[in-house]
Amino acid sequence: MSTEVIHNPELKRHEIWLDGEKVGHSDYVARDGELHLVHTEVNPEHRGKSLAAILVRDSLADIRENFDEKVVPVCPYVVKYFETHPEVQDLLLNPIDQAEAACQIKPKD
Repeated sequence: MSTEVIHNPELKRHEIWLDGEKVGHSDYVARDGELHLVHTEVNPEHRGKSLAAILVRDSLADIRENFDEKVVPVCPYVVKYFETHPEVQDLLLNPIDQAEAACQIKPKD
């Protein structure tokens, strides 16, 4: 299984490709120094292969390297990713608990 995550600036998204086929994407909206990650999806027939995690991980790596904006996670999957990966929380505009509250996600006890 060969995956590649590419930035598609025309569509304002990162796309994940599996063996040469686009199988998912993560959309963003840029606003005044902020990058709002608003939606993440993987084609249903490819779920259960950790592709969403790979997509978000590699998207955040690209954002770290090529963007100046701070991240505002809006997509619940991205919020959960930030919760479980504190090593990328420095990319956040606000503390993770604010994103949890906005998505109505209960923090882990």
